[in-house]
Amino acid sequence: MDTPAAPPARWLAPVLLLVGSLGFAAAWILLAFARDRQCSWMAILAALDAAVLLRLSRMDRGWRRAALAVASTVATIVLANWGIAAAQMGRVMGLLPWESMTRLGPSFAWTLANLANPPVDLLWLALALVVAAVASR
Repeated sequence: MDTPAAPPARWLAPVLLLVGSLGFAAAWILLAFARDRQCSWMAILAALDAAVLLRLSRMDRGWRRAALAVASTVATIVLANWGIAAAQMGRVMGLLPWESMTRLGPSFAWTLANLANPPVDLLWLALALVVAAVASR
């Protein structure tokens, strides 16, 4: 006799997204630091990662799941761009990336991200938000 599946825990999706966003942003920062490029195409993978994590958490389909996937993708993009800017500035100043991240102010990080992301990179980032919404439906 089959037993009905237990309903998904409400706390699981946000926790998975938080851990997933932090981990994916760290991988993106390391790749960008190693290649000395923005690697904005990683945003598409971050969107797919968010969609998969939400499906694994068994969150119900609908606009909430899509909104969470988009929000998680935005958080990953912001954190990765902050980390990439901090890693580049830290390299010049002799600081480790995590040391530089705490010293980089939001205004300076925004300026560096705007300078480092040409229109093609912005297109990748915008496309990632669409992918997150569609893939998480």
